[in-house]
Amino acid sequence: MRYMSTFIYITFIILVNNIFTYAPVLMVFGAPFSSADAVVGVVYIMRDFSQRELGHYVIFAMLLGCFLSYILADKAVALASVLSFFVGEVIDWLVFTYTKKPLSQRLLSSSLICAPIDSSVFLYMVDQLNVVGVVVLTLSKTIGVLAVWLIWRTRMRHKQNSLQVAACV
Repeated sequence: MRYMSTFIYITFIILVNNIFTYAPVLMVFGAPFSSADAVVGVVYIMRDFSQRELGHYVIFAMLLGCFLSYILADKAVALASVLSFFVGEVIDWLVFTYTKKPLSQRLLSSSLICAPIDSSVFLYMVDQLNVVGVVVLTLSKTIGVLAVWLIWRTRMRHKQNSLQVAACV
């Protein structure tokens, strides 16, 4: 499928916003914590893959995901998501546009920069901003990003090795 990463990106936006809406909030060290915090990191890396497919038009994929979230999830969560994703998109765009590093480094850098900033924006918008929440949300996003990034890197190396073997034959 030509736009598979974009489809997955939109799907994860909707999924995460619905988890934030419908899953119970737990108290961790006296601060609210959503189970969506554990999977939200995948959204960042999928945004980067979607940006490879769509370029700067990735903003429209983000808006579509947030619009569908607005219909399917809590309105306040969807609006907080739009604002935090927008902040993340601006940071991501700056990293992808102005750094000349290899793609793998840009993917990781943009995600690591975005995580604490848009976590703070999101938590503020849903009245859950606290130090523990920002740290936990940022760590869970970072772990998710690193996991997907490592899988992607492994696949790329495997693909590259397969091409080298095929070229030798």
